[in-house]
Amino acid sequence: MDAIVVGYDGSDSSERALERAAELAEGLHARLVVVSVSPSSRLPATAAVPRPETVFVPGTAGGPLPTGPMLPDSEPEQLEPKELAQRQLEQARMTLTRRNLEAEYIAEVGPTAERLLEVAEQQDADLLVVGSREHGLVERLLARPVDETVARRANRDVLLVH
Repeated sequence: MDAIVVGYDGSDSSERALERAAELAEGLHARLVVVSVSPSSRLPATAAVPRPETVFVPGTAGGPLPTGPMLPDSEPEQLEPKELAQRQLEQARMTLTRRNLEAEYIAEVGPTAERLLEVAEQQDADLLVVGSREHGLVERLLARPVDETVARRANRDVLLVH
């Protein structure tokens, strides 16, 4: 296995998918491609995004701790779609910092399932990993969930992580 593509949006299910994809990439010495897809319209920044400022704390805590604010300032700022995807990738990058693997980060804009499938094709991925969760009736009525769409349309192996 040479390449694993994983979809990441900062949700709990995508965090689990990222962890599983990283474990597989390490164990198989595969390249990991982390993809964050943002819808094409502007969104308010509501996700906590750690600032890159860190401070080293001696003692039992060990390691760097974020020193900047974890949430956007009082008014939610408007983020361009690509910027939102890049912020999500920063979260993924921080999660993977202690891992011994080759990782690439790609920010995309558009329909999530379509963009993930296209990146997997472009990267000639052997495996596509996405998080999965229970979908409510309203969500199922309005649109097919990303994990289901990817699993149905992919022309490569797909790992749904619960």
